[in-house]
Amino acid sequence: MPEQPYEPERAVAGTGMGGQMDLGASEAATLTPAGPEETGGPRERPRSLWSDAWHDLRRNPVFLISALVILFLLVISLWPSLIASGNPLQCDLARAQDGPGPGHPFGYDGQGCDVYTRTVYGARTSVAVGVLSTLGVAVLGSVLGGLAGFFGGFWDSVLSRITDVFFAIPVVLGGLVLLSVITSNTVWPVIGFIVLLGWPQISRIARGSVITAKQHDYVQAARALGASNSRLLLRHITPNAVAPVIVVATIALGTYISLEATLSFLGVGLKPPSVSWGIDISAAAPYIRNAPHALLWPSGALAITVLAFIMLGDAVRDALDPKLR
Repeated sequence: MPEQPYEPERAVAGTGMGGQMDLGASEAATLTPAGPEETGGPRERPRSLWSDAWHDLRRNPVFLISALVILFLLVISLWPSLIASGNPLQCDLARAQDGPGPGHPFGYDGQGCDVYTRTVYGARTSVAVGVLSTLGVAVLGSVLGGLAGFFGGFWDSVLSRITDVFFAIPVVLGGLVLLSVITSNTVWPVIGFIVLLGWPQISRIARGSVITAKQHDYVQAARALGASNSRLLLRHITPNAVAPVIVVATIALGTYISLEATLSFLGVGLKPPSVSWGIDISAAAPYIRNAPHALLWPSGALAITVLAFIMLGDAVRDALDPKLR
């Protein structure tokens, strides 16, 4: 390679400490930025954890199938009349326990209500309870667990003892005791109960994730540069500690839906005239030999919904956990 002529403007290099130093012609030539033809074109920016996760999720058939099922459930929850034109509360005792027929593909239950219409409208209650409960649990548990893990000390010890107390309460037994004294027919008592007993799990996940994140070098460097606690939490720790919380919350969403159905089946969750898969399963259980279709369809819808959210959570976990790559 022929030696390039000495150019004064190219013979000054930064020292990295704010100063400059003079270079010889041969040394200055080596600092000339390489053009695209020498580097093979412009270099791509490295992808973040979230972009890598999305890249993997788009190619995961488990994620695609579960996402389509959940999207369908969300659509019929918001607009059930798109696929069901009947009234879920309109019943005809003359057709009680009748099998499938024209316009009524799922048949009738023991009260003469259309099983198809009630199954479609029951998705609204189950999805609403699952989504709202998960949001409440995630926000409350993340805030308490994140603050305890960041500050540590006395408050961390207090929160740990409180979570131990909540973990000792059986969920179903707690629901029977707490919800049996509430006469409201809305979903809010059930959501409040799930949030009350569900936040300790997310809190422990968030606490451990924050403790791990705050020990990283970039957090220590930001602290040494004078970053405040709020900036450390919001800008440096939370974005790198939220992935485990999202994974656990996604999987727990399906569990909360099944918990609502269990409490409604036992008669302490939602109560008639509310439309819920748990209520329909409870009402159809005595007629399982004469009208099994009344039990099959709401039970199948509940199982598919819970399975879809669990599959979605597994796919998200695989995509966000670098150890599984």
